[in-house]
Amino acid sequence: MPDSRCTETRSERNYAKPFFAILLLAAVTGVAPNQRVAAQQHSTAPKPAGTDIAPRGQREVKDIAYEDWRKLCFKPGGSNMLCRTSITGRFATGQMAVRLDIIQREGDGTARLQLFAPVGMYLQKPVKLTIDQGNPYGVPYTWCLTNACIAGNVADPKMVQEMESGQTLQLEFVDSSLLSLTTSLPLAQFASVYRGAPAQTLEQDIDE
Repeated sequence: MPDSRCTETRSERNYAKPFFAILLLAAVTGVAPNQRVAAQQHSTAPKPAGTDIAPRGQREVKDIAYEDWRKLCFKPGGSNMLCRTSITGRFATGQMAVRLDIIQREGDGTARLQLFAPVGMYLQKPVKLTIDQGNPYGVPYTWCLTNACIAGNVADPKMVQEMESGQTLQLEFVDSSLLSLTTSLPLAQFASVYRGAPAQTLEQDIDE
């Protein structure tokens, strides 16, 4: 039976390094808060809706198409495996609109939730995550890139369990005009992908 792992070549090492940097940047080295992000780290424990400033209105964003859930793993030389189970939503242009990651390190009992959102959001208002008809979880923004802002924190184990048994996950963002924007992504495949073997495993040898 052929080995399902990627055999590392020079070109794959070149690919693996940026992949590794993106995968680990918020999960391992810790979040580096952007000067514009005033929100502090909070737990993803359920919080009552309507905290802070109330949105002026609400709109469902319907022009986002979601890809399948996918699990990628990376094993750096001498370190434990790190895996990322993700789903990406894209606009009709192909541009990424939203990405949700659950990041796990081998041997670590906790996982990390990471959300990529478009720029132009009201950063003092955490992203609200609701699974089916359950209680919402608040996910604070932590830092921004030039083309996306990232919200994240340690993933509440109860939330992950709800994702495994749930059908739909709704994300609610508040933009800079204080308009609430919602989008719903499917959870039907999440449990099997999250618990299953990775679609791809990248290995990296560290040169002495």
